[in-house]
Amino acid sequence: MSEKVWLSQYPEEIPTTLTYEDMPIQNLLTRAYKKNPGNIAIHFMGKELNYKELYESSLKFANYLLSLGVVKGDRVAIMLPNCPQAAIAYFGILYAGGIVVQTNPLYTERELQYQMADAEVKVILAMDILYPKVMKVLKETKIENVIITGIKDYLPFPKNLIYPYIQKKQYGFNVKVEHKGMTHLFTEIMRVAKAKSIDLEFNIEDDLALLQYTGGTTGFPKGVMLTHKNLIANTKMCDVWLFKCVDGEEVVLGMIPFFHVYGMTTVLLLTIMKNNKMVLIPKFDVESALKAIDKQKPTLFPGAPTMYIGLLNHPNLPKYNLSSIKACISGSAPLPVEIQERFEEVTGGKLVEGYGLTETSPVTHANFIWGKRVKGSIGVPWPDTEAVIMHTSDGTILPPNEIGEIAVKGPQVMKGYWNRPEDTAMSFVDGWLLTGDLGYMDEEGYFYVVDRKKDMIIAGGFNIYPREIEEVLYEHDAIQECVVAGIPDPYRGETVKAFIVLKEGKTVTEEELNQYCRQNLAAYKVPRFYEFRKELPKTAVGKILRRTLIAEEKEKQQQLQAK
Repeated sequence: MSEKVWLSQYPEEIPTTLTYEDMPIQNLLTRAYKKNPGNIAIHFMGKELNYKELYESSLKFANYLLSLGVVKGDRVAIMLPNCPQAAIAYFGILYAGGIVVQTNPLYTERELQYQMADAEVKVILAMDILYPKVMKVLKETKIENVIITGIKDYLPFPKNLIYPYIQKKQYGFNVKVEHKGMTHLFTEIMRVAKAKSIDLEFNIEDDLALLQYTGGTTGFPKGVMLTHKNLIANTKMCDVWLFKCVDGEEVVLGMIPFFHVYGMTTVLLLTIMKNNKMVLIPKFDVESALKAIDKQKPTLFPGAPTMYIGLLNHPNLPKYNLSSIKACISGSAPLPVEIQERFEEVTGGKLVEGYGLTETSPVTHANFIWGKRVKGSIGVPWPDTEAVIMHTSDGTILPPNEIGEIAVKGPQVMKGYWNRPEDTAMSFVDGWLLTGDLGYMDEEGYFYVVDRKKDMIIAGGFNIYPREIEEVLYEHDAIQECVVAGIPDPYRGETVKAFIVLKEGKTVTEEELNQYCRQNLAAYKVPRFYEFRKELPKTAVGKILRRTLIAEEKEKQQQLQAK
C-alpha cells in the first residue's frame, strides 16, 4: 500500500474518500429527469432538448433495440460525432442492458471492420454519410441491424431544410437511406417506439457499461472493459474536484468527442449527473467554438491542448467574450505551461492539466482548480486513487524524485481487456495498473510525466524525453504547435527532430531555433533537425500523432537507401 502523501495538499472542500452509489450509469439520467424534467440537457446548433425529452427518447431507443433482439450484454456501437442522437443512444443502449461500443466516425473501413468484429457488435448506429462504409464491412462482422441518422434530424427549422444542400456540397452526394430490411432510420424509431421503462438487474462491479477501444499506437486496438462502477466512480471524483460548481446551473462546452473516453466522462456523464446543460459541437472548429462560448456562455470547458492553442491563436479572438469560463481540465496530451498561462489571462478562468488513460475511465490525477497548483505537474491522485512510481525493470517502488513508470490503483481502473487475458495480466503488477508513462513524484505528492515509455529517445546512450524539449519550444514566441520525435540515426541510434507549426505572421529560421534551444537545453537534447509544417497529424481529439511522423521518417530513409 502506498503512502498517500498528497492528501495533505487537498483543500478542505475535497473529501479524500468517497461513497459511490450502487446503481448503473443510466440511472443518472433517470434521476436527473425525475428531479428537473424541464431543465435543458442539450443545446445543439440552435435546437434544445430538456431532460424529459432526453429520457423518453433514450427509452424509445432502448425499447426498439429490444424489439431487434438485443439482450443484456450484447454490444451496440455508436459511430457519431457529438450530437443529441449520440447521448440518446448511449443511455438507450444501457437501459436495454447492452454494452456501448464507441466508434470513431473517421475510422477507415479496415479499422471499423476490425473493431466491429473484435467486439462482436450486434447493432450499429451511424451517420448517414457513413452508411456506404458501414455496409461494406458487414460481411466480416456479426452486425444484424444498422440504424442511420443525420445531423439534420436534430436541427431546428430552417436549418434542417438547408443542411442537405450543405451536405451535398461537402461530400458530393445526397444521402438517401431507406427504412427496409436490416436498415432502420433513427427518426422512424423516435416516431414509432414507446418510452416504456425497462426493469433489469445490474451488478455494477461486474457488468460492463462500455467497451472503449485504445488508440492502437502500439499494435491493434484493445477493447477496454469499463464497468458501471468504474464510470460512476470516475464521474463522482470529477464532481468533487469541481466543488465550486452548482448543480443545474453550469453549462458545459461539449467539443471533445463522446467517442473519446475523456469526453464521455467529463462532458456527457458529469453533465447528466449534475443536471446541467451541455452545448454540443459536432466537429472542432475554432470559429464555431469561439461563437459558442460567446453566445452560450459555457462555464466548464473540458478539452485538449490543441483546442486551447487553436482558440488563443485565432485572429478573431479579441472579437469574442470568453469570460464565462470558470474551469477547464485539459486532457489527452501534455498541456504546455505557456498555453495554460495565456488561456487563463484571456478568459479569467482556471485551466489545469489532468492525467489519465482509457483504462482508468479515464482520470487518475489532476491539479487543483481551486487550490495549490504546480506548474508542469499533472497534479495529485484523485480521491480513492493510489499512485506510485515503479522501477521499469524490477517493479520496486521508487522514492520521490526518481524517474520510473507511473502505476495506479482505484475504483475507476478497468476490469481488463476484452478477450485478451494475457494482455490484461501483463498490464498489472501486484494489482497496480502499469500506465506506460514515465514520471516521478515530488516530496509533496505531486506527479510529473516525463514521457511515454515508448516515446523516450535514446541518442548516443542518453535518455531524452520529448516533452521537456517541447516545453522549451512552446515558450518561443513564433511557435504555435510542435512535437519532438526520435528518428533513426546510424551513429547515435536515434536523434532528435522537431516538427513545428508557426503562428500566423511569424517567422523563425532553423539556426535561430538551434541557438534558442542551446540556451535552454543540454547539448545532447537539442534537436538536430527542424521541419516546418502547415499542420501536424492529429487524432480526432487533437492529440498529435508522433508515431505517424516517426513512420514517415523511417519510410523516407528506406526510400533513400533504396536509391
